Amino acid sequence: MAITGNGSLTISLSVFVISAAFLLKGAAETLSVEGQNLGTDNVSVIEGEMATISCRVKNNDDSVIQLLNPNRQTIYFRDVRPLKDSRFQLVNFSDNELRVSLSNVSLSDEGRYVCQLYTDPPQEAYADITVLVPPGSPIMDSQEDVVSEGNETELTCTAMGSKPAASIRWMKGEQELTGKMTVDETYDGMFTVTSRLRLTVSKEDDGAPVSCIIDHPAVKDLQAQRYLEVLYQPEVKIVQAFPEGLTREGENLELTCIVNGKPQPHQISWLRVDDDVPSHTVITGSDLFIENLNKSYNGTYRCVASNAVGEAYDDYILFVYDAPTTIPTPTTLNLDNTQDSRAGEGAPQKIDHAVIGGVVAVVMFAILCALIVLGRYFARHKGTYFTHEAKGADDAADADTAIINAEGGHNNTEEKKEYYI
Repeated sequence: MAITGNGSLTISLSVFVISAAFLLKGAAETLSVEGQNLGTDNVSVIEGEMATISCRVKNNDDSVIQLLNPNRQTIYFRDVRPLKDSRFQLVNFSDNELRVSLSNVSLSDEGRYVCQLYTDPPQEAYADITVLVPPGSPIMDSQEDVVSEGNETELTCTAMGSKPAASIRWMKGEQELTGKMTVDETYDGMFTVTSRLRLTVSKEDDGAPVSCIIDHPAVKDLQAQRYLEVLYQPEVKIVQAFPEGLTREGENLELTCIVNGKPQPHQISWLRVDDDVPSHTVITGSDLFIENLNKSYNGTYRCVASNAVGEAYDDYILFVYDAPTTIPTPTTLNLDNTQDSRAGEGAPQKIDHAVIGGVVAVVMFAILCALIVLGRYFARHKGTYFTHEAKGADDAADADTAIINAEGGHNNTEEKKEYYI
């Protein structure tokens, strides 16, 4: 049937009015639902433990709350449980909350649960239950039980049957190492994780603990550990056991060869480099003994040790000094007393020589000063004087006569000079 003209306009207006009515009704219902604020939370639970689902309503207007399982079957309608599964138990029911617990959770319980509020149309909120399955005890294995130093070895660690997949870390002592990890998923949704660690070992690694640590949300402190066993060649060191100081002619020499290795060295030998050991040398295992040293024994003595890994040696250079010219005192106490007595005897002699030298110096200085003073004195009193003697005075009977005879004048007098020295 065809409608034209005013009929067509009438139908269009009717459709518009109906559409507007439906839109207004839907908007009103939407505002009503949003005003009630239905909510819930996702739940993660370890297999075998208990999960709790909470359906919460804010500003409830007496609408009915129910909980549905992933198959849309009603678990609880208000506070009534239609589903015949006793593992579901009511924890709390009120106008604002429906809280239900699920005990002994298994993988089959995993999925999306629905909180439903009976409004028009119904309002829904979704709670996803995730079931965590912890891995079994890790299995740790090595390519070889014993490894020689300098070689590379491989360790593997496997964590089986987990959900989700676990992660594996490696530790050697306090040092974290990095392995190569692979993840395989099994038919039942479980995961098997394997990590491989390759490392080059040294003798310091012997006895070191290596651990693989499993990280998983369902388990803590899960790890496996083993100790490295490393073989290494001997370490050799020669120690002079006697004498403690210098080696001198006529004395004895005793050397000890200290050896360490893994396995323990099975053969230890002594030799003299570039010559034969003295004929009377006594060698007992790791010890070497030479009696009555002389300078012909000078040279390099070598201790050689070997095991299944390799061979190593250490050298000792012998130099024989001359025998001491004086016999040392037997004890330190006597030596100290002798030194003290000798010091006591030498001290006065040193003091006498010093005194004598001082006296001689003073005397010489005094003599020198006296000579200088006398020289200056005589230089000042040097002069000339006259004596008057008459001829024939020697024939005078006495001194008065001689004077009288001399008073006649001075013409016949002779000038004489005398000097005091």
